[in-house]
Amino acid sequence: AQLVESGGGLVQSGGSLRLSCLASGLGFSSYTMSWVRQIQGKGLEWVSNIYRDGRTVYADSVKGRFTISRDNAKDTAYLQINNLRSSDTGVYYCTSALLPASAERRPPQTLEYDYWGQGTQVTVSS
Repeated sequence: AQLVESGGGLVQSGGSLRLSCLASGLGFSSYTMSWVRQIQGKGLEWVSNIYRDGRTVYADSVKGRFTISRDNAKDTAYLQINNLRSSDTGVYYCTSALLPASAERRPPQTLEYDYWGQGTQVTVSS
């Protein structure tokens, strides 16, 4: 299986980007899709999940500015990022997890994500 991110780039503070994650080789509609980011000098930070039923959850730091979505017909997950801040600069990774229903209510940071993309760089200039 493979996840390929795209859509990153250089944008001014306050701007927007739409990241895409194209999945192949897995039953996309059965997977929880997630976005995680690596901020320079910091560890990995979980950003958002979208579950099989379309339920979404967000980190407090992005709530209200980021929107995760999925198109099962296109095997693609998206992350719409609005009102970008310099603190959002980093590498954004798409990940996936095949979860039993019992695990879908666990804290997202505790889940085991099986596939990862190569990441897409988001740089916000002030």
